[in-house]
Amino acid sequence: MALRDTPPFRADHVGSLLRPPELLHAREEHAAGRLDDAGLRAVEDEAIRAAVQMQRDVGLRSATDGELRRASWHMDFIYQLDGISKVVDDTLHVQFRNAEETIEFAPPSLHVGDRIGLSQTIFGDAFEFLASSVADGQTPKLTIPSPSMVHYRGGRAAIDESVYPSLDAFWEDLTAAYREELRRLAQLGCTYLQFDDTSLAYLNDPKQREHVREIGGDAEHQHEAYIHHINDALADRPAGMAVTTHMCRGNFRSSWVAEGGYDFVAEALFNELAVDGFFMEWDDARSGGFEPLRFVPKGKVVVLGLVTTKHGELESRDDLKRRIEEASRYLDLDQLCLSPQCGFSSTVEGNALTAEQQADKLRLVVEVADEVWG
Repeated sequence: MALRDTPPFRADHVGSLLRPPELLHAREEHAAGRLDDAGLRAVEDEAIRAAVQMQRDVGLRSATDGELRRASWHMDFIYQLDGISKVVDDTLHVQFRNAEETIEFAPPSLHVGDRIGLSQTIFGDAFEFLASSVADGQTPKLTIPSPSMVHYRGGRAAIDESVYPSLDAFWEDLTAAYREELRRLAQLGCTYLQFDDTSLAYLNDPKQREHVREIGGDAEHQHEAYIHHINDALADRPAGMAVTTHMCRGNFRSSWVAEGGYDFVAEALFNELAVDGFFMEWDDARSGGFEPLRFVPKGKVVVLGLVTTKHGELESRDDLKRRIEEASRYLDLDQLCLSPQCGFSSTVEGNALTAEQQADKLRLVVEVADEVWG
């Protein structure tokens, strides 16, 4: 079995990590005006150094900053695009579910009130610090939301028609901003970039497609349009930059939004999306079966998200190897890798497990991958 020297790696992870208590406390102090920006950044820096060391200790070849400087996996990026402003109201409610309860809340949304552009390299400083913190043998990985996430939640209503009478112009500006972001990140030395995209997983759920219809979208073909626009964003991808995408069904305080397998999007997704690898969640029954893997062409890699981040109980090694074998019935084992199903803390609140359980799960991924692929 061939070793993988380029991302995604046989043992990998999605990106976000639990925020340590000292960082959460520092954020509270900063919000109250008792800690200045430099003080907060110093605490963030120390937490990121520790996170990078933890990833090295468990044996991972990729390292993220755990998204420890962010409150949200996607909105912290999106709000830094020119022309986009934050909207705080209660008009948009999102329901997250888990085995015990339903969590409903109104997260901040966005408004496109001017032409979209890129005045600064978003997360550029964060990536430079991460790159300076990794050791030999660790590849720094940056995670950002895909262009789809600027459109999915609000649709046409979130985009000022006086600015963009045509959505074609909106997408042209948005994907151009992304192309410029990738160019600048490459100049900083980024060779491993991940587009996080919940929409491509959500659209498998009939309830989510109904939401798309209600806000005026084309529910049957929106995934195809999103794939086209992501490809536009990647059209000038710098040489030497590996790009993956991660698709999950929601991740907030150990809860999720959407359910269902990848069947609805799989054929277009695997054959048309111009990325090197797909991080996909298959941690429980709500994620469906492995049958959609039959559409994956040669040259593409799928990272099986079999280890859940929703709770701390450690998976059985034998069960994980059995499920990898099951997936290999639909896709050659050499095109498969292993990871947790999602991040551990897509938002600052984090999931319901401890830092020790988080490290144990990442270590398990590495050890099982070694046993399966060598």
